[in-house]
Amino acid sequence: MIVAALLYLVVSYSTETRLTPGSNIHSSSLTDTVETSAREYTLVPDIRGRLNIDNSRNTYRPGDILNLKGNFKSIFIANLSGTAAKPIVIRNYRNTVVKIGEPNWNGGGYSSACEFSNCHYIRFGGQSDRSLLVINGSVQAAREAYHNLHIGNRTDNIEISFLTIMNGGNGIVAKTDPVKGDPGTVHPTLVIRNLLIHNVTVTGTKNEGMYIGHTATYWDHTVNQPYYGSPSNFTPGHDYVQPAKWENVKIYNNLVSNTGLDGIQAAAVDGLEIFHNEVTQWGTQRNPGHNGGILIGGRTTNTNTHDNHVHDGWGEFCQFYGSGENGATHIISNNLFTDNQGDGISMRGTDNAIVRITNNTIACTKGNSLRINGYTGMKGKQIVNANAFIAPNGGKGAHVRNYIYVEQGGDAEEGTGNEENKKFQTPLEARVNTAEYYRPQEGSSIGNAGYRRK
Repeated sequence: MIVAALLYLVVSYSTETRLTPGSNIHSSSLTDTVETSAREYTLVPDIRGRLNIDNSRNTYRPGDILNLKGNFKSIFIANLSGTAAKPIVIRNYRNTVVKIGEPNWNGGGYSSACEFSNCHYIRFGGQSDRSLLVINGSVQAAREAYHNLHIGNRTDNIEISFLTIMNGGNGIVAKTDPVKGDPGTVHPTLVIRNLLIHNVTVTGTKNEGMYIGHTATYWDHTVNQPYYGSPSNFTPGHDYVQPAKWENVKIYNNLVSNTGLDGIQAAAVDGLEIFHNEVTQWGTQRNPGHNGGILIGGRTTNTNTHDNHVHDGWGEFCQFYGSGENGATHIISNNLFTDNQGDGISMRGTDNAIVRITNNTIACTKGNSLRINGYTGMKGKQIVNANAFIAPNGGKGAHVRNYIYVEQGGDAEEGTGNEENKKFQTPLEARVNTAEYYRPQEGSSIGNAGYRRK
């Protein structure tokens, strides 16, 4: 069933088929141009301000362009599929601003501003910049339950770009929840693939700015609750499953600010790259259990977190809970982490995960610069090379352990020579220009260590 107003029921054609990439665009098949002969539709809200599309009858086909025009209280799209060669593009109508969301929502139905269900090979965003497609969520007391952009129920092969998301509960949620009795919704039967999120602004959310992947290690259908312990401690007779994992997720060129909980949170992903993002003013709820600027969560394997700027927030800059299973590799490199109220990089991985922590500048933490905890099974030596650790412990009488703090069997191997970590009590001692991304000044002994803006 399609409930939508079609301004142009007759197919038109357009050559404006690209979502304009940013300067740091990452090559992917999902960013291929669609054909210039693509069919083009223009969709407006119904009389209630909503747009509901169920494409089970294939009204819209691979390569089509769906132009959104007007202000929508909500958009729900199900069973819409392009192909790798011909994704379906959903964008603002040319030279117009599209607004989606219901700021007055205070509970009940329509708890997502924009939702994709069982959709594949989709490109969604503004035509040229972030101001042309705006999702504005709830600002009411119940906003915690409101999702601005929900990518769920097997949806994959999707690119999100060039839009602004504000208010609401969660900015972007991208995961498939397990359905009792349906093995097609859980690991390992279901693998959801290829998620790109770039050139997006997320601000003012009550919860996480981005919530990517399912955070539960297991789901107990019997009590309908997550379970994070060992299978050896399963309750006999209970029905446990593992949520589906993402494969190949790239999050880049985004600005995330003023989020109540974590800024960018990603879990249950194999092949995760987070880069060229700015995250600031996260953790405004002051919740010690949800306070990561960037969080590399449980069941993540083969991750690369690089060239991000995380600054001026309440919690920890970067939290790592990833897994070392099957020889997984992890990298945290060339990030600028400055000014927070907790530890800098906090590590609590599993399955003996080994992380290469290189060329980061971690400055002005209230706690330790780098904290490595082996309690959950990350016992190997972490590779810690050429980082600049500046002013831990609030810049007041830092002890040598405040630069790299190990506990509960955690360990680290520090580089030497050109890979030596540099440690300073204050930015003045480091001779860095804090107003220019901590660039070393003449006479600085920082050498090859630390972040360099590219």
